Amino acid sequence: MSSVKNDKIVFWGCFIALITTAFAFITRAFLVNDPSLWPAQFGLDKVESQELFGAGIWPFAISIIIFSLVIDKVGYRAAMFFSFICYAGYAFMAFLAYGVVNEPGLEGAALEAAQAKAYTNLKIGSIILGLGNGTVEAFINPVVATLFSKEKTKWLNILHAAWPGGLVLGGLITIALGAQAADDWRILIYIIALPAVVYLVMLLKVQFPVNERVAGGASYREMLAEFGVLGAGLASFLVFRELGNQFQWSTGVVIGLVVVATAAYGYYCRSLGRPILIFLCIIMMPLAITELGTDGAITGIMEEPLKEAGRHPLWVLIYTSAIMMILRFWFAGPIVKALTPLGLLATCSVLAIVGLFALSSVQGLFLVFAAATLYGIGKTFFWPTMLGVVSEQCPKGGALTLNAIAGIGMLAVGIVGSPLIGKLQEDSIAAKMKEDLPGTYETVSKDSSYFLGDYTAVDDKKVEALDEEKAAEVKEVVDKGKQSSLAKVTVLPMFMLVCYIILILFFKSRGGYKAEAIAGHEGDPDKFSGKIAAGGEG
Repeated sequence: MSSVKNDKIVFWGCFIALITTAFAFITRAFLVNDPSLWPAQFGLDKVESQELFGAGIWPFAISIIIFSLVIDKVGYRAAMFFSFICYAGYAFMAFLAYGVVNEPGLEGAALEAAQAKAYTNLKIGSIILGLGNGTVEAFINPVVATLFSKEKTKWLNILHAAWPGGLVLGGLITIALGAQAADDWRILIYIIALPAVVYLVMLLKVQFPVNERVAGGASYREMLAEFGVLGAGLASFLVFRELGNQFQWSTGVVIGLVVVATAAYGYYCRSLGRPILIFLCIIMMPLAITELGTDGAITGIMEEPLKEAGRHPLWVLIYTSAIMMILRFWFAGPIVKALTPLGLLATCSVLAIVGLFALSSVQGLFLVFAAATLYGIGKTFFWPTMLGVVSEQCPKGGALTLNAIAGIGMLAVGIVGSPLIGKLQEDSIAAKMKEDLPGTYETVSKDSSYFLGDYTAVDDKKVEALDEEKAAEVKEVVDKGKQSSLAKVTVLPMFMLVCYIILILFFKSRGGYKAEAIAGHEGDPDKFSGKIAAGGEG
């Protein structure tokens, strides 16, 4: 096989692997947000649904960080195999959960016990899925950054067009299978298998490139030094905080593990870390929540406005994803060149603010999609452009810095973002109900808690016990409350905008934004990028 042909297969194999993660994401978003599917079968409220969704996200960070530390030793192929095994494991646990709650004759206490057991199965399966998704990014990002070492931001954007592309394709399939999914939601698990098998076959025998850091002669210690004690401390805190939550470790145990892991890392690398990288890690947390946390909840949030317009609620996510796919795949290069990476990120933050605020109140098909257009354009370049900036500014960090920041972002979504957005929905519902239906909220709510504290949530069982007219009034207020919660999410891109302005001014004081290079690196990205157009020719 020629070098050019091999590299093409490597790139498109990575592209399809990312499509698999998108299929998994959108099917699970649909399953946890459609009241007739997982919430009904497993008795979940909004926060519990989003915690289950988050369980498929935070393990991403564990696998992406672990593999980033050892991927140069174990190889990209081993990571690819592991990711495929994880997808198979998720399917097995989901099917097991289905069987538990569909035993004949379940009702009352027996049904509640079955729901609790099935929920545990689903949560374990979701964690396995998250590990697989993280492993996919652990190998595709450094592979593509190495293949296109002179145009990293552009080609990482093109690679990550696979994510929204997978959301579009997966969303259309999910809508088409809506009737069958209502009868048996397992059909949505089956569709993940197709791209998973395709990327496994494509990447089975290819020759993966040597990582840019390795080719440039930067040592393993230099890679760790880029991330440094501060980066390791942040990542360790998020990882062990979530593991402690899952395994009910005490605060003392969590703090002890963080201190030991950070101290060991610092003793070996002898570096606090690059200040700019730590700053980018901080920005990545609200960025990931703004994009992925909102994507995971927006189908449920926009359910009523879309149904009133006669459209499936998934169309908002499909539409914004289509915008992302087109802009990333065909226009990433010219836009990055015109605005610079940081200028692009600042512009996207503004559009995300306006779009989310508009989505929080608009009604009618035209206005919903007009607001969604702004939000869709805004979130388009967030993730891959941040990866590009990290890779361009910290090339010695190799796979670790490129993937660790993605891991931190995904941890933020899983630990903080998804349940926080669920909490914002419940708070908005409470405020709206107290305003429109005084005295009703106290009769239909229940007390609960999550890692940030206590909260109250609407109890669907109490709503069902109301008379038909009252239940309809409550449902209408709940729908309006969910939608208005998007206005509160705008604080995240507002914070990001301030940070990007600071970075723009910093680089301006140094003569403008420029990508760094590893001395001695002799990679030739033109051997591949010059042969394939941005539109994917070949």
